[in-house]
Amino acid sequence: MTDRIEAAAAELRPLLQEFILWAPKHAPDSDPELLGSAALWHRLSVRDDVHVWRKGDLRTVLLDRLPKVIEDPDAAADGMVPTLRAYLTFLSTTGRLHRGSDPLATLLAELDALEDDFVAAMEDLIAERDWDDDELDEEDEPGGLGDFEPFAEALAGLPAVRLRPDAELAAAAREVPLIARARDLALWAGADRRRVRRDPPSGGAELAGALAAAGLPRPADGAEVPAEHERELWNLWEHAFDLEFLVADRRGRVTLAEDTADWPFDDDEDVLELWVQGLRSVDYGDPELDDDDLTEALEGLTRGVLVRLLVAGGARRADELRAELAEAAADLDDLGEDAWAAAAERYGDPLAPALDWLAGYGMVERAADGGAEVVRLTPLGVEGVLHLADEAGIEVDARPAFDVMSAAELLEICVDLPDEEADAEFAGWLATRAPERAAKELLDAAAADESNEMVRVQAASMVGSLGEAAVPAWRSVLDEPSLRPYATNCLARLGVPDAPTPGPADVQWMILDMWAISAGLGRSEFVNTLRDVGTVRDLLGLLDSIWKVPHPHLPELLETIADAHPDKRVTKAARRALFKARSAAVTR
Repeated sequence: MTDRIEAAAAELRPLLQEFILWAPKHAPDSDPELLGSAALWHRLSVRDDVHVWRKGDLRTVLLDRLPKVIEDPDAAADGMVPTLRAYLTFLSTTGRLHRGSDPLATLLAELDALEDDFVAAMEDLIAERDWDDDELDEEDEPGGLGDFEPFAEALAGLPAVRLRPDAELAAAAREVPLIARARDLALWAGADRRRVRRDPPSGGAELAGALAAAGLPRPADGAEVPAEHERELWNLWEHAFDLEFLVADRRGRVTLAEDTADWPFDDDEDVLELWVQGLRSVDYGDPELDDDDLTEALEGLTRGVLVRLLVAGGARRADELRAELAEAAADLDDLGEDAWAAAAERYGDPLAPALDWLAGYGMVERAADGGAEVVRLTPLGVEGVLHLADEAGIEVDARPAFDVMSAAELLEICVDLPDEEADAEFAGWLATRAPERAAKELLDAAAADESNEMVRVQAASMVGSLGEAAVPAWRSVLDEPSLRPYATNCLARLGVPDAPTPGPADVQWMILDMWAISAGLGRSEFVNTLRDVGTVRDLLGLLDSIWKVPHPHLPELLETIADAHPDKRVTKAARRALFKARSAAVTR
């Protein structure tokens, strides 16, 4: 997406620059700074040609796209429509409104028709921003049961949390019952293209139809809907909006999103994006009691379950979890103990609504273990609670599971780890594959980026530890310039018959790799690495020949030597070598 945005922005830039020059004389009240986002999303979401504008494009840009991306709704409410009016006039009067566009009069009339709706959408954003500001003012207040902050230190100290691949997570998300039920309820609401109120149906045949669509029992004729069913319907209705299966306009009327019937989607990324979008639904698992104050005392209970499961390594006995949360509720709120008792009276188990919702969203499993009930995070649950921790600004070390971790991921992770931890990570990864396969994967990953010496040295060290099992892999990279030096060195050390002998160029390549790594550690460390070569005479001799090695970082390394080394003879030799290297590169 980033590449598409950059390409579209580059395409629009000359046109917008011409509008900026045109506007002061012809439309002095327009705001060219506002135009960029409208023109960009017109190009990205509606038309491949920035010079073609149709009546329907304006609705898509103003009411569908801009409310999701606008940064200054105050300025947009005042100036976006007048600025678009000026821009369309500019395109038309300068011959830049191409064939296929609607007439300018039609476009301006549509802008007039949409202006009130756009301003209302901006006012909604302003109201949401003000609400968020009010919430920020309350940040210093003590957190509730769902506050992750008290667990920040414990979460930071956890062993690396292991993640399953997206394909597996998406397959699980497609089976989540609560998403399917929210979809069915949304399809019911939009079945005959009628628009219903933002609140869920509350009586009569409409209520009966909604209950059936949501998978809840219809009440008998004249019978009241049980409170728990009414609450569940309300939560599923809100869940449908969280998932954007249903969309409400500013008048509170509801329409069905175009792709609702397509769930479960085919694309894994789309599936996981929707599932994460619906994570806010975890709060619907909190107990709902007759007394609002008691309900408020247990707010965050469902999130509290999740964070405690993660801190415990992913599983807890239900009775231990129940006791800990009951104590926390009493500690955090004067009404916590009463609220817990009221929830126990209503649900039997105060955790029942939280665990039911989490299980329905695919995040936890409940099972018997030695006579006790155990609650366990699923792979989706781990993914979800990590996302919630990230939203709370808390870092948790999360890495791919060893059996699905690629060699490239392993190398990227280990480069930043202390030696002992990197060794443990490599050992865990190696335990899931044969050493021959491991060696091949590591060297293939290192060969993919010739310019990354850190990964290359890390891979060579790992493969070198595999001994004779790595011989086929070493042989396979003898024609790779960046890995041949390490291959010849290791094959010679293993005494492999017919293996090529390491030559001066091989040794020099490995020296350049070491120099490149040390250059990133600071000037003094780099100079010390140069001194490891030997005396100044030894270094001068090396510079006299190392310029011939086609290492990707050779020029900048020679420049760094010339700048950093205190001996003027070395400075001069490095500059001479740099000149020769550049001349050789031109003739290659």
